[in-house]
Amino acid sequence: MIALLQRVLRAEVKLGGETLGAIDHGILALVCAEPGDDESSAERMLERLLGYRVFSDGAGKMNLSVEEVRGGLLLVPQFTLAADTSKGMRPSFSSALAPDAARKLFDHLVARARSRHSNTACGRFGEHMQVALVNDGPVTFWLRASGS
Repeated sequence: MIALLQRVLRAEVKLGGETLGAIDHGILALVCAEPGDDESSAERMLERLLGYRVFSDGAGKMNLSVEEVRGGLLLVPQFTLAADTSKGMRPSFSSALAPDAARKLFDHLVARARSRHSNTACGRFGEHMQVALVNDGPVTFWLRASGS
């Protein structure tokens, strides 16, 4: 799995005019599944998202996780993270997991996140959503977690 993690002051995801999920201080994670990913990949990604130390401690060092600061976690599916952009002027998405399998993994990730971290919100798989955020820093990291 791939995630683009952004430390945010606030973030929200909408579908049409409906707010699907919103958080204040926390992490917005755009998430993509690739071929070979499975539930263990999702578990590892969740472990990384909840434990990655991107929040400042008293000394101003990035030393605290979203769990430690009791921040929000907003998970948004984004298959375009798997795009192959090495050739031409149009991305190829052949390196993304098939939609049905990717939906199952995203749903698994969300369910596990909600069971471990009460302040979890999410977007909706397969929909054209609008994401708004205020990146704090800016702080952005590209994470990869595979099941192997």
